[in-house]
Amino acid sequence: MFDYNYYLRTSKMPLIWCAGCGDGIVLKSLLRAIHKNGFTKDNVVMVSGIGCSSRLTGYVDFNTLHTTHGRAITYATGIKMARPDLKVIVVTGDGDATSIGGNHYIHAARRNIDLTVILFNNQIYGMTGGQVSPTTPRGKKASTAPFGSFENIFNISGLAIAAGAAFVARTTVANPVQVENYINKALQKKGFSVVEVMTPCPTTFGRRNKAGDGVDMLKWQKEHSVTIKNAETMDPAELNDSIITGIFVDIDKPECRAEYQKVIDQLKK
Repeated sequence: MFDYNYYLRTSKMPLIWCAGCGDGIVLKSLLRAIHKNGFTKDNVVMVSGIGCSSRLTGYVDFNTLHTTHGRAITYATGIKMARPDLKVIVVTGDGDATSIGGNHYIHAARRNIDLTVILFNNQIYGMTGGQVSPTTPRGKKASTAPFGSFENIFNISGLAIAAGAAFVARTTVANPVQVENYINKALQKKGFSVVEVMTPCPTTFGRRNKAGDGVDMLKWQKEHSVTIKNAETMDPAELNDSIITGIFVDIDKPECRAEYQKVIDQLKK
């Protein structure tokens, strides 16, 4: 039997996540994937920024850093450059990674540095006030958009693909087995890897948008998930409000820290 407690700081319990939040599903999936890969607690570093998802680093018994807003990837990059032997995992949210941290997200993908980014997308700033995030759908309400957002959203996975990431996948917490499988693949990839996980926020997003409780929002995710293969055969109008899931990119390409090491080795000659 898999023992979650082995990887948790049980003294930090209970969790602060709201009832119905999907972040706990991602946490358990992440721990199972780490265990499956055989990483030791001393060889894993988890870095997070600010937000609901970023509280995760306080609950796990690894080397952890809870950093400033939007800078998780920056700290993680420094760690990986100094200690390439460590498995560095970034835990971040849609606002943390693609708003204030947007440029770091883009350039880490461009460099293809060996980081595994688990990006929780709840489509709102859940913990810090319920403001519109870069992924809040048009027409949906937030504290800074009481009449509905009029902005277009970021395609988080698409952004990582365009910037040059080696592995990009999207899934939802309505399919926890898939969450675990995609994280498992991302951990094995040498290069910048992103797993975008759609997770419900019943408290801040759900209440304002009359989306129901956590169970209702999970059902919505399940009913509106479409695989990449099926999406290719559908009309764009049919994909409105759909969540396209699957592995978008899985390629091998030069990794940043390894290329940097070649420069170091050349200078030593």
